[in-house]
Amino acid sequence: MCTVFWDRQGILLVEFLPRGETINAVRYCETLRQLRRAIQNKRRGILSQSILLLHDNARTHSAVVTQNLIQQFGWEKFDHPPHRPDLAPSDFTCS
Repeated sequence: MCTVFWDRQGILLVEFLPRGETINAVRYCETLRQLRRAIQNKRRGILSQSILLLHDNARTHSAVVTQNLIQQFGWEKFDHPPHRPDLAPSDFTCS
């Protein structure tokens, strides 16, 4: 699985989950820490501004540990409405 984070200026982080490994809240929090480091390196000064994440209702996104980390970072979360694939045109699966 490939996870990509981007902003209006381009890609911030691309992460590949090793084959056979599953994503869980602890693993996703590590990804968010990597994202924070990527923002620090690629977008200097932006962490002093508001960071807004678009999250759906996946368990890894809604887990307490994830919510606590996002709050600790001072980031905001924008909830993606369920059953609205038209709002995430870049969310696709390759077969």
